[in-house]
Amino acid sequence: MPLEKEGKYMETSKATLKREQNKTSLILHLKDKDYEIILTDDNPNNIKGAFNGLLKELKNGLFQFELNDEKEDLFHNISMEYLTQLNSELKSVFDELKDYNLLKIEKSA
Repeated sequence: MPLEKEGKYMETSKATLKREQNKTSLILHLKDKDYEIILTDDNPNNIKGAFNGLLKELKNGLFQFELNDEKEDLFHNISMEYLTQLNSELKSVFDELKDYNLLKIEKSA
């Protein structure tokens, strides 16, 4: 359910798991762009690239992710925890952007 934030609503976007034979990824679906975080690879640049893209999107408004996955397994549990932490970080960064007047969204009067 969307939350009201300065007259705007926080967007809730879907996250899905992509399970393949040799890798499993968490896919963050945001508007017309997908961000992939490979869960089975220890590559900080992959995570950094996805996070940098999300930070750029935050300037347009606050959003959060919700996992859309039916299979209860280790990757599901890891992704749930990952999204909890990610949503918290996105909110924190959004608040800082707002404090420094770095948002592109219109402020309500």
